[in-house]
Amino acid sequence: MTAPGQSHNPLQYRNIGRSLNTDYFRIADQLTPDELAIWRRARDFVDDEVLPVIGDYWEKAELPWPLLHRLGELALVGDGIEGYGCPPMSPVAAGLVHMELNRGDGSIGTFVGVQAGLAMQSIAMLGSPEQKQRWLPDMAKVTTLGAFALTEPKHGSDAVALETTATRDGATWTINGEKKWIGNGTVGDVIVVWARDTADGQVKGFLVEKGTAGYRADRIDGKGSLRSIWQGHLRLTDVRVDESNRLPGARSFKDTARVLAGTRNAVAWGALGHAVAAYDIALAYCQQREQFDKTLVNFQIVQSRLVKMLAEVCSMQLICRQLGRLQNDGALTDTIAAIAKMNNTSKARQVIAEARDLLGGNGILLDYHVIRHMADIEAIHTYEGTETIQTLIVGRDITGVSAFV
Repeated sequence: MTAPGQSHNPLQYRNIGRSLNTDYFRIADQLTPDELAIWRRARDFVDDEVLPVIGDYWEKAELPWPLLHRLGELALVGDGIEGYGCPPMSPVAAGLVHMELNRGDGSIGTFVGVQAGLAMQSIAMLGSPEQKQRWLPDMAKVTTLGAFALTEPKHGSDAVALETTATRDGATWTINGEKKWIGNGTVGDVIVVWARDTADGQVKGFLVEKGTAGYRADRIDGKGSLRSIWQGHLRLTDVRVDESNRLPGARSFKDTARVLAGTRNAVAWGALGHAVAAYDIALAYCQQREQFDKTLVNFQIVQSRLVKMLAEVCSMQLICRQLGRLQNDGALTDTIAAIAKMNNTSKARQVIAEARDLLGGNGILLDYHVIRHMADIEAIHTYEGTETIQTLIVGRDITGVSAFV
């Protein structure tokens, strides 16, 4: 989607990421002035600051620190959390931020998903007033980094079966276990660690601070996706935290799931951003690229493929717009978020694959951005619940029969 006032001038190949008009169903007309302003701020950041440099960061697998800090300066981090220094934004505005950041780069989009959607939301939804006041203002500014440690080496899709333990001894807890694929786990100042209470068997959340004895985080190297954000393999050996660092609202895995439901919503918006980027790039490329003495858009097969890509993008947009409405009304359910995540990541993969093919050999060059989106969507399609798991969640809801073991 493109906010009003966006330039539609033809693009040069090395500036091929600037958003074109994909808002075919005029969703922008339904947005409030505040939503449009936030959207434009995120969009301009992506166009002017992210796209010119992100390819180098991605290729070198480096964290784009200047861009991450700019997110805080531009008041784009908060995911709609109210108060505590978080920028005000509606559910739709928060979704538009996720969409635009992923349109620029999946790593930056994932960073905000971890920082705001997982770590900050865990504290906002389940933390004490003191915990919220201590952590949220600086996390919104991105002067303090957060991480969310749930997934374990042996437990990805079956996260509820986590084996990390927490044992209470008076006013302190001792945590032991391993976590894997933890975004910001190697650089985070505060890590939300989920562990099973050895006394009652329930899953609870703890805030483990950087530098705590027994906390070790090793960066996972060799990734071919989301290369500009670092995931960590965490090992917690007799990590001791005070009772004041336990999230009081986290009493069972159901509370963990409340946080995860919101992130599936954000992933659906993020997948839309990847699809918008791929479609925009493909359209601009086909308008410029000449073969057989014609630009590619003169060929019927090219027009057909572009229209089908646009139709998929529009369907994703409409789903995301409805997600925002439902979330605003307090009517967004786990199953609705699940089907949106499942649908949008799957459709985004298809749109990106079409774009890569339309660009021919140039489609594998980082200068044209598509190959980066193609690699990154693979991780996004998997994390926060795979397509299979989301499908079974919805299947259980519509049939009344659980296919989970």
